[in-house]
Amino acid sequence: MEYEAGLHILCELRCGNDSLLKKSDPFRTFINLQTSALALSQVGEAYHEFAGGGYTAVICLTESHISIHTWPEFGLATFDVFLSNFKRNNDATTRKLFELVREFFGAEVHNYHEIKR
Repeated sequence: MEYEAGLHILCELRCGNDSLLKKSDPFRTFINLQTSALALSQVGEAYHEFAGGGYTAVICLTESHISIHTWPEFGLATFDVFLSNFKRNNDATTRKLFELVREFFGAEVHNYHEIKR
């Protein structure tokens, strides 16, 4: 059997509620709850808030990573999630996490790409 490394989703989200794009605290609380609920293991995180609003974040997981960068002035976020399949197939979990993030922002999806690693 050949090993498939996992699924990587990259996308652009167009968000109607720019308040969720301005400060990282709501996203941090949300993503921590979701990673726990999905049995993912966080091993580190980095958040940076920009003057005037917007943030960037990377959440490191034993399974790989989640990242986001927001531009509230444009109602835009770029998001990616990669979960490896080392101990279990995480493809469905990767898609579920993506959908939960889309719902959190109430976003339209643009430039969606799935890459099988």
